[in-house]
Amino acid sequence: MKTVLVIGGGVTGLSAMYEMNKWKKENGYEIRLVLAESSDQLGGKIRTVREGEFVIEAGADSIVARKANEMNFIEELGLERELVYNAAGRSYIYTEGGLKLIPADSVFGIPASVESLVKSTLVSAEGKVEALKDLYTKNESFTKNDSIGEFLEHFFGKELVQKQIAPVLSGVYSGHLSDLTIASTLPQVFDYKEKYGSIIKGFEENKKTFQSGEGKKFLSFKNGLDSLINIYEEKLGDAEILKSTQAVSIEKAAGRYKVNFSNGESMEADHIVLSIPHNAAENLFADHELKKEFRRLKNSSLISIYVAYDLPDSKLPEDGTGFITANTEELTCNACTWTSRKWAHTSKSGNLLVRLFYKSSHPAFSSLKDMNEEELLQAALADIEKSLGITAEPAASVVTNWTEQMPNYLISHPETVASLEKKISEDYPGVWLAGCSYYGVGIPDCIVNGSMTARKIVENL
Repeated sequence: MKTVLVIGGGVTGLSAMYEMNKWKKENGYEIRLVLAESSDQLGGKIRTVREGEFVIEAGADSIVARKANEMNFIEELGLERELVYNAAGRSYIYTEGGLKLIPADSVFGIPASVESLVKSTLVSAEGKVEALKDLYTKNESFTKNDSIGEFLEHFFGKELVQKQIAPVLSGVYSGHLSDLTIASTLPQVFDYKEKYGSIIKGFEENKKTFQSGEGKKFLSFKNGLDSLINIYEEKLGDAEILKSTQAVSIEKAAGRYKVNFSNGESMEADHIVLSIPHNAAENLFADHELKKEFRRLKNSSLISIYVAYDLPDSKLPEDGTGFITANTEELTCNACTWTSRKWAHTSKSGNLLVRLFYKSSHPAFSSLKDMNEEELLQAALADIEKSLGITAEPAASVVTNWTEQMPNYLISHPETVASLEKKISEDYPGVWLAGCSYYGVGIPDCIVNGSMTARKIVENL
């Protein structure tokens, strides 16, 4: 009997195992399905913590509604009645000692109309005039594999990019725009430039693509995002789920693979899905050439700090849902989400819950990364006092350190993944890469990738 082993119980691994289990049932195929997770709980970067009245997402906090609506996993898993959507609100950029609104008619800080550009309070008159060259400058040299930072600066000028676009895009993709490709971040900017001759006109013509019913751009679940993880686990049927079971090595064994675990046990498998971070996958192999390929991929770090208060969230600026930091010299955080304002289900009484993000791209991160939880909390409280003027003692806090666990898609990323895939398919047939280290960071991206990986295995079987 064939054995398929999924290493890693995040949403990608669960999606792959779910698809394999569904195929097994539908076809009556005799196959052993095993999922091994090093932690004592499934979910990976989806981790919901409950502190008193507060529901806290220590990892990913939502799903892009537009992407989810293009798929059927919510209906298939029976989660329709659990859906909640983000409250519509304005986002700010903290700069020059205060909060300034990001223009409402913009996408990731990119103006979706000339009017939006004109009304921006983040850019000078000279910067706005320079940005208008997007309307008449043709693309004669850029491809999707070029730097998105260089692309945007070429057509918009430096000021609009640095003051309004970069804080937003860098916050989403955890890296400097000069190091990130158009293809791996926002390929639409290239498509719109080619089709409409202008990025601004492209976004203006396609606003509905980035809007989801009265500002409902993101979704979650009433009892927390881990509802998705729990339902996946429930639906895995007779698949074997091994928690607190860390794979430590993979060896070739007479046409199969022997996987050794940290608890001293081992098993043989015909197919292995590596749905774990690339640096963890690298450690499973003794092959030095393969290790070199893995090391070409890069991760960044993130520290997430939630702070809850016995204060109504009306203390926050009206109609706002958070801010991004533009000037790294002013605050040590990169961004702050006003969680209780954005997600009503996270605070049953409507008390204030905020989340601060500290990324390795920030110059202050080098001093933060070695701090203990209490020291990190004090740093967060200092940022909250400076940006929001709140000095009250917190009612609860949750600090999560994702050191070297956030994928960073450099310009070389597509080429690196292709080279790694080729090496593995030639030397380790039946071993499959999966997950956000390689194929996309959003939850829908991971679900699709898990499903596609399962289908590839089925084709091989």
